[in-house]
Amino acid sequence: MPELPEVETTLRGIEPYVLGSELTGVVVRNTSLRWPVPVDELESLLSLRVQACSRRAKYILLTFTDQRSLMLHLGMSGSMRVLPTNTPATKHDHIDLVFANTHIVRFNDPRRFGSCLVLTPPFNSHPLLNRLGPEPLTQEFDGDYLFARSRNKKTAIKTFIMDGSVVVGVGNIYASEALFMAGVRPTLAAGRLSKARYVALAECIKKVLAQAIKAGGTTLNDFSQADGKPGYFSQELFVYGRLGEPCITCGTAISAKVIGQRNSYFCTQCQSF
Repeated sequence: MPELPEVETTLRGIEPYVLGSELTGVVVRNTSLRWPVPVDELESLLSLRVQACSRRAKYILLTFTDQRSLMLHLGMSGSMRVLPTNTPATKHDHIDLVFANTHIVRFNDPRRFGSCLVLTPPFNSHPLLNRLGPEPLTQEFDGDYLFARSRNKKTAIKTFIMDGSVVVGVGNIYASEALFMAGVRPTLAAGRLSKARYVALAECIKKVLAQAIKAGGTTLNDFSQADGKPGYFSQELFVYGRLGEPCITCGTAISAKVIGQRNSYFCTQCQSF
């Protein structure tokens, strides 16, 4: 599933082509995504210009001059590509957004868990957004905040930092990587970690996500960028997906355990807290 770095990479890829551009056409080939695609609402955005491009958690928001926003989610296997307007559609190409600059943004989603919705302000009151925690790369998110939220929590710390109501965008891959960097065992109860360790963990989450964004996302789960190029962060993964391989720090074989129905990878020697 595309995680925050992949969504941020996608946003940065399409922004130069859509910001300030007029939406001149909408092609919907399949309305059956996670929620029905609101074709009439999409078409009501025609002739409007995109005045802002942003991201909230894993949602991409294209805000138009009438203050409404098109909110897109990549689901488990989706991607958005910038293509010339005459590019033939292929299987799973569900939606084309046609812009006046002779480019289209094409939404492809083989598993159809993605979504395309039209929002009216205030956006944060929408049911999909109103319970989300802070963005991990902002000053609002830090170790003090995590420590305060974790008190008396018995859930595993990996599950805790993947909870979107606590902090958004820390998915399975990057949670495993951040916990390794911080030396924290993913099975540890969230309420047992010290404040000092939470300060370190928050910084590691920021660092791992920033590195992944800089690298263009991960190639895992068939992720590709808006220009069709693959991401490269998978070349730098230290524990995720490396079961049985030697730890890059101590040489111990990487272990794995299912936590919260997700495979979690860690080093039993380096992650001792």
